Amino acid sequence: MNGASRWGWARGRVLASVAVLVALLLVFHAVVPDTPAHLGSLLETFLPWLGLAVPVLLVLALLRRSYGALAAPLLPVVAWAALFGGLLLPGGAPGDGDLTAVQHNVSDVNPDPSGTARALRDTGAGLVAVEELMPAALPAFQAVLGADYPYRATQGTVGLWSKYPLSDVRKVDIKPEAIGYGWDRGMRATARTPQGEVAVYVAHLPSVRLGLGGFRAQWRNESAVLLGEALAAEPLDRVVLLGDLNSTLDDRGLDPVTSRLTRPDTDLAFSWPAGLPLARIDQILTRSAKVTHLWSLPATGSDHLPVAARIKL
Repeated sequence: MNGASRWGWARGRVLASVAVLVALLLVFHAVVPDTPAHLGSLLETFLPWLGLAVPVLLVLALLRRSYGALAAPLLPVVAWAALFGGLLLPGGAPGDGDLTAVQHNVSDVNPDPSGTARALRDTGAGLVAVEELMPAALPAFQAVLGADYPYRATQGTVGLWSKYPLSDVRKVDIKPEAIGYGWDRGMRATARTPQGEVAVYVAHLPSVRLGLGGFRAQWRNESAVLLGEALAAEPLDRVVLLGDLNSTLDDRGLDPVTSRLTRPDTDLAFSWPAGLPLARIDQILTRSAKVTHLWSLPATGSDHLPVAARIKL
């Protein structure tokens, strides 16, 4: 037998090293520096997709006929399972929880706002939050949602339709300092549910951009700090945040928000881009309440998928 065709432990050291590196990035992603190009945030935005390195490494290990390279991918498998394995488990039954909330960036160039509104109405959710709600599209949304959702609040380009009475509606200023006048993407309202009052926040953080200068997330991060301060000052115990936060919950740029709320511990529910969802950047988070089930809905006329959650108050 040709010696080159035999299996062995000595060869494949580079592949084994890559497997170890992937495992380390999964476990210690927080130590990747975030300046000046916000590489840490970029890594964390797509952190679950590091798992795709495993099948590639296994195939290469088979071609290399290396026992070591074949065994090494077990490390990133274990790391990935520890971080994200629970998200693959089914959430609670659809009936679990006290209310359903839906979050959707409806797109400022949506060609069919009425169809999108019908899709949201047909969920039967008690709360429907939308972002990129343009003034020209507002009448279409109200015409579809108004009968089933008698309570409505809008602020700038965010809106909330509710089956429960709304009060104390006010703007939440999350505008980064460098953005000009007229940028208005934050709102807070009190919803009077059968389980009591709940503070409902609707927010749309600034977009991030990937370019030659790296991952540009300064405005998003600044806006997250402002939103976090508003949440910290919220007097009601129970809070539901519905919003396009323009990143995943692993991204350290959202720490000012996620540190003050409870993140869902089940279901991936990727929401963006709608044609081939790679991440969930549309979030439903709570305080003194629990998301029992989270799922994405079929595509509408937007580049985002709607995200729905059952919430136990």
